[in-house]
Amino acid sequence: MQEKEEKCYPKTNRNPRANRRSPELTRSLTISTYSPPPAVNGGGESDVLERRDWFFPSLIGSRCQPREIQQQAVSRVWEDLAPFSRDKMRVEGGMEKKSGETGKKVAAGTDCQAKKCVAAQFDHSFVIVILIVFCISTLSFAISQRKRVLALQEELQNLQTHCTINPNISTINSLSSKLTTQIPQTNKTFSPLSLYTLLLSLLSPLFLLKLLHHHFPKPPQITPQNHQNHESVPLKKRIAYRVDVFFSIHPYAKLLALLLATILLITLGGLALYAVNGKSGNKRNSFLESLWLSWTFVADSGHHADQIGLGPRFVSVSISSGGMLVFATMLGLVSDAISEKVDSWRKGKSEVIESNHILILGWSDKLGSLLKQLAIANKSLGGGVVVVLAEREKEEMEMDIAKLEFDFMGTSVICRSGSPLILADLKKVSVSKARAIIVLAADENADQSDARALRVALSLTGVKEGLRGHVVVEMSDLDNEPLVKLVGGEMIETVVAHDVIGRLMIQCALQPGLAQIWEDILGFENAEFYINRWPELDGMKFSEILLSFPDAVPCGVKLASRSGKIVINPDDDYVIKEGDEILVIAEDDDTYSPASLPEIRKGFLPNIPSPPKYPEKILFCGWRRDIHDMIKVLEAFLAPGSELWMFNEVAEKERERKLTDGGLNISGLKNIKLVHQEGNAVIRRHLESLPLETFDSILILADESVEDSVVHSDSRSLATLLLIRDIQSKRLPSKESKSPRCRNLSHKSWIREMQHASDKSIIISEILDSRTRNLVSVSKISDYILSNELVSMALAMVAEDKQINRVLEELFAEHGNEMCIRSAEYYLYEQEELSFYDIMVRARERGEIVIGYRLAHTDQAIINPDSKSRIRKWSLDDVFVVICNGE
Repeated sequence: MQEKEEKCYPKTNRNPRANRRSPELTRSLTISTYSPPPAVNGGGESDVLERRDWFFPSLIGSRCQPREIQQQAVSRVWEDLAPFSRDKMRVEGGMEKKSGETGKKVAAGTDCQAKKCVAAQFDHSFVIVILIVFCISTLSFAISQRKRVLALQEELQNLQTHCTINPNISTINSLSSKLTTQIPQTNKTFSPLSLYTLLLSLLSPLFLLKLLHHHFPKPPQITPQNHQNHESVPLKKRIAYRVDVFFSIHPYAKLLALLLATILLITLGGLALYAVNGKSGNKRNSFLESLWLSWTFVADSGHHADQIGLGPRFVSVSISSGGMLVFATMLGLVSDAISEKVDSWRKGKSEVIESNHILILGWSDKLGSLLKQLAIANKSLGGGVVVVLAEREKEEMEMDIAKLEFDFMGTSVICRSGSPLILADLKKVSVSKARAIIVLAADENADQSDARALRVALSLTGVKEGLRGHVVVEMSDLDNEPLVKLVGGEMIETVVAHDVIGRLMIQCALQPGLAQIWEDILGFENAEFYINRWPELDGMKFSEILLSFPDAVPCGVKLASRSGKIVINPDDDYVIKEGDEILVIAEDDDTYSPASLPEIRKGFLPNIPSPPKYPEKILFCGWRRDIHDMIKVLEAFLAPGSELWMFNEVAEKERERKLTDGGLNISGLKNIKLVHQEGNAVIRRHLESLPLETFDSILILADESVEDSVVHSDSRSLATLLLIRDIQSKRLPSKESKSPRCRNLSHKSWIREMQHASDKSIIISEILDSRTRNLVSVSKISDYILSNELVSMALAMVAEDKQINRVLEELFAEHGNEMCIRSAEYYLYEQEELSFYDIMVRARERGEIVIGYRLAHTDQAIINPDSKSRIRKWSLDDVFVVICNGE
């Protein structure tokens, strides 16, 4: 033992720096663990434990050192503190005295705790024994009284039988006197029993609570070491917590508790009335009559006024008070339930029981125009149902929709408040029964909006019941489109709003007036795309199909042999096969059908070649997030030698970096040359530094820095538009400046008027809010794009028929078929009389499909005209809208 202790406590100090210090400034504290040696001479480990001041269980760590080792540690500390050796004996003595006192206190505390435990166990046992004896005696007494009642009932029956057989008055009097001596005794003994039962029922909760308190003993005393791991919770708090959890889990628990309290009140009140009646002059009633009387007191608080005597009055007042409390609680529960239900209706939390409806997920500025287009599309069906699920209050959504002041023509709009990311909210709007689901982009950053759309698509794929219809997702960035399609597969159709608007702006800049054509085709108010199957047309050539619909214009075929691929503007020799469907432009899906072929006067096609492409000079005011994609489209459309001026507040080096990161090879541009200018588009002196009178087209873009705010973006675009028009009007006072592109057009053609209206360039302004449309028209702008309106139209059209998305993608692309505006001089001669069918046949010689026209000196183009066989006189100032293969 001594050798082991010397090893545990070496006399040399391991810190060399401490040895060089003076003894007055040196202190050391040595801590070690001790493992007891095996027992010697039959002594157990308890001998060693008795010599210790304290110890931990073995699972925590090694046991602490015994008292001898502790004293050795103190002696070694005194060796280092030599100047204070005079106090060594006093400290050691004080330590031993303190250790002895601590041991005595611990022993005394242990004995006291043991005595308390024994006394508590004795109290618990005594109370339990008393309670058991009381219950057994009460039960036995009740059983004996029940037997006595049964015996009296049997004797009463015998008496009735005897009176029936032998109606002797003396016998009846003797029997009645005998019964009167027995029955009052029964009543006298049964009435106290009712009183005892009532008292026992009232005191039973107290006994039960006391029993539970003794059955669950108090937790052990918490020491400071384990105070953080153990916490004493009173029994009352635990019971209250359990009751709270029970009421939260079970919705009807409050009603059941109220019913139980009512039954208990009626039962106890009946017992009390039965016990006190007959002592104060009241007529004694049976127990059932007492229960009924108790119910009348509970139901009617003023019914107790007829009671006589102190006891019955006290009991009746108590029952009436309890009844008022019960009915007040019931009234509160009913009021809360009604308020909660009405509140759920008001907040849009109720379930939508609909099928074959259109579901819109999210809220944005496009919702108004989208609802308008869907209502027009459902007009032929007598109306439909559109359900909107957004993270807004139902009342706010309904108020905003009511402000649209638009006739929905029988279409019902139902709003519900919830999150499209929660499956429970999706089921609430019958997502599995909807024929189409539209996911709107949020009014926030493009990446955040697309990330939210991706999460919504994941939520839709997680619906267990599956989806009946397809999903149309509005995206903000073209680069994020593959992620959404990867999640949803063929079920999801995407419409990239920024990409659609950018391509339309370029097409309208190169071909003035095309914006109005796209509004007519994309909207449901006039003509739109439809795809249907016509078996009677099988075996016919497309050149014959083109003239087979008096009320529609065929423009493509959906090929069944190529997995449903849609071919726009096919060859005339293509023969319609079984399963093929015809793509047409018509007013509605039920307004057209094939008919016999009309009589055609083909005539001679003017030998005018297609107009050549001339270099363009275009200005971009502002910076869009997808401007690199717009530059790629311009590269495909423009002729070599064209210039693209970029005027915005982004530094030139930063522009090149962003364009390169977007995938644009600046050095690889062959047709256009980039010219960079820095400045603010809403400051006049910055705009005056530009040669605004020399540009063929000016595109005012919604700047990336303010695109999150629709009002701010439109205000900026409108201010830029007015400044440019004012500067141009002062620099170009006359009609002398002409573009090379315009010298090849007719003298008074509509295209020339659009390009040189008021001697200004074609200005295309990106407008995000439909309310700004009137302001743009007042400013006499050449052409414009209404972003939200066109995107909403595209979303509604794809929601009605997902196949139309393939058609729009091809017409918006820089390659393949496109929509163009052609002068009449390419198809007819001046004042020539032809039908619309005749012009369609002549256009087929150029590989084009004529879908409409615009007469000279008119403001509106006509798509899919009526009376196609009617012959009329045409002018060279007229223009035609055609679908042709882009060169």
